[in-house]
Amino acid sequence: MNKKTQLLSDAPVSKALLAVGLPAMIGMMINALYNLVDAYFVSGMGKSQMGAITVAFPLGQVVVGLGLLFGNGAASYISRLLGSGDTQTADKAASTALYSSISVGAVIIASAVIFLKPILILIGTTDTIMPYAVTYTRIYLISSILNIFNVTMNNLATSEGCAKTAMCALLSGAVLNIALDPLFISVFELGVAGAAAATAISQAVSSAVYIMYISEKKSVFSFRINKCSFTGNIILQILKIGVPTLIFQLLTSFSIVLINRAAKPYGDSVISGMGVVTRIISMGSLMVFGYTKGLQPVAGYSFGARKYDRLKEAIKLSVIWTSIFCFVFGAAAAIFSVPLVSKFSKGDSQMITVASAALRANGLSFTLFGFYTVYSSLFLALGKAKRGFVLGACRQGIFFIPVLYILTAFLKVNGVVYSQPAADVLSALAAVVMAVQLHRELNKNSQPGLPLDSQKMNA
Repeated sequence: MNKKTQLLSDAPVSKALLAVGLPAMIGMMINALYNLVDAYFVSGMGKSQMGAITVAFPLGQVVVGLGLLFGNGAASYISRLLGSGDTQTADKAASTALYSSISVGAVIIASAVIFLKPILILIGTTDTIMPYAVTYTRIYLISSILNIFNVTMNNLATSEGCAKTAMCALLSGAVLNIALDPLFISVFELGVAGAAAATAISQAVSSAVYIMYISEKKSVFSFRINKCSFTGNIILQILKIGVPTLIFQLLTSFSIVLINRAAKPYGDSVISGMGVVTRIISMGSLMVFGYTKGLQPVAGYSFGARKYDRLKEAIKLSVIWTSIFCFVFGAAAAIFSVPLVSKFSKGDSQMITVASAALRANGLSFTLFGFYTVYSSLFLALGKAKRGFVLGACRQGIFFIPVLYILTAFLKVNGVVYSQPAADVLSALAAVVMAVQLHRELNKNSQPGLPLDSQKMNA
């Protein structure tokens, strides 16, 4: 057992959560910050240019989903394997996940580039936005193979408790992107192509950090092609958690597409305004996701080692910490909604009105996001694919889709504004119901002399 797995096994729960979760949280925060910087500099060129990166955003979420399909799917399995002491199978799972993600990602990206314009039309791109969207998205998609590698490695490194490496990779790429954006967009006057090129170069730097991590053998995994194993159990365990995670990302992309399509009749200003809100709120949500990346290996390891008291303490602390953060972030977004969205508009009154209203509503509902995300991530970390899938699909699928159609039918543009906050409230209620059931099972299995009901617990 090396220092990383000792941290997951024996360190005080609060220390383990902070050691693994805080670096991932910081990395995600910087990652979200450079998304905002992108939007800030592009918005200075006009609302159609801002609309271009808005419609491209869901395609980026699909790319991230491909990395999560294999990376997060393997990470949950690996943490439980390390908890049970099976390091050999964990090594095979890590290599299988890495090379599978790159291979599948290359095929999907090539297909998307070939059919780029029809895809952009499908996701709600207007005629005025289209020329900028084609230019930006083509460069962005081609470089996305690096992002798939980075997302997969981020999850695999975190699964063994090596969150600092993941943070360094995210930080190096994000900081470089922040520096290159004004250089390429303003100084070299490359427009949206400059924004895409800055992102591509930054992704390459992050990839270099992970390649050094592998080549210097800092991981407990070998990442060799000959270690890949496509046997039934390893693939099944990766896909068991990976497929629900991919579907969550696809639902995230689909929800943004639906918002863009619902906003399309009201013009580029509304599309751009909702894009700004998405990026501001994503800064908070990505930080929570980053923290839960730290919770997942601690929870998965504790569950695999049957340390249920340690697991319950990790859940309790995570709910408290994320809820406090979400309350502060959400309140700040709601209170300062007008000055925040004004930074991304060149005096467009319609954009400011719509975006500020949406940011206030999303800020208030964001206070529930921590509780919801802890449990939706927890079910997957414990290998409970069915319940994890249902809960994870609530916020931007099961509840969001019908709410959007109902509200837009009656409230028009205000339906676009309030659909996500309404879905957030309903999703949090669903999380409460499922959390009560989970804790009953954990309390039952914590009693001395009772065997683990593995079939029920993994449902």
